[in-house]
Amino acid sequence: MNILLNLMLEFGKTGLFSIGGGLATLPFLYEIAANHPDWFTAADVADMIAISESTPGAIGINMSTYAGFKTAGVPGGILATIALAIPSVVIILIVARFLNRFRSSKLVEGALYGLRPASIAMITVAGLNVAKVSLVNLAAFEATHAFGDLFAWKAIALGVVLFLAQRHKKLKKWHPAIFIAISAVVGIVFKF
Repeated sequence: MNILLNLMLEFGKTGLFSIGGGLATLPFLYEIAANHPDWFTAADVADMIAISESTPGAIGINMSTYAGFKTAGVPGGILATIALAIPSVVIILIVARFLNRFRSSKLVEGALYGLRPASIAMITVAGLNVAKVSLVNLAAFEATHAFGDLFAWKAIALGVVLFLAQRHKKLKKWHPAIFIAISAVVGIVFKF
């Protein structure tokens, strides 16, 4: 199958079923990486997250653009982005058209009640996958079998410091972009 058509199908499916926002696209990206390792790897998904979180715009759209571009250049980036967005646009147009009926429907209310935990579960799985790629070094552990090599200690330390900094009374007023910039500089200096 043509790679551009396949990209559109994969990202169209992702856009249709990733309920819960941009982070809910992560399980689908990991599935795409597993099914199409020639497109991108699970490790590449961690890079996509870092780039998508540090650039303006919706994370899901940014990641689809990045993944499509990595897979098939500019046409891939454009088509993956469009394919991810189309299902949401169509659904929102339908909901907007019938909003008054949907608003009072017990069926819709029940469906939304069920979708909330599903969204949380998808985002949690995505977070755990990111943690596995970013904070665990299985290759080093398998080579040495030393417990100390299992974890990316510098990355864990940076994550803890940034977490605590964002919870600090004075620092939590800082814009998230400042923390992202600090992370990038620390990564460059210490070559994570």
